[in-house]
Amino acid sequence: MYLSTEKKQEIFAKYGKSATDSGSAEAQIALFTYRIKHLTELMKQNKKDQVSERALVGLVGKRRRMLDYLKNIDIERYRAIVKELGLRK
Repeated sequence: MYLSTEKKQEIFAKYGKSATDSGSAEAQIALFTYRIKHLTELMKQNKKDQVSERALVGLVGKRRRMLDYLKNIDIERYRAIVKELGLRK
């Protein structure tokens, strides 16, 4: 499986408050970004995979809503996570 427990803990440790912090907005956005990158690579190989495409669109929407929430709550945290993940050009 592409997303093991160790990889999740690594993402949460890097972007969240601790390795078990799966609830913070930054940790969730980072996890969504990792999954989006994986599905994007999968879609490049399998262009007609409609199930993966639907999942990808759903994840992008979830990440967008989470980013909007973070932007309304604390703009500095929003700017930091966008810069760290490289989401905006």
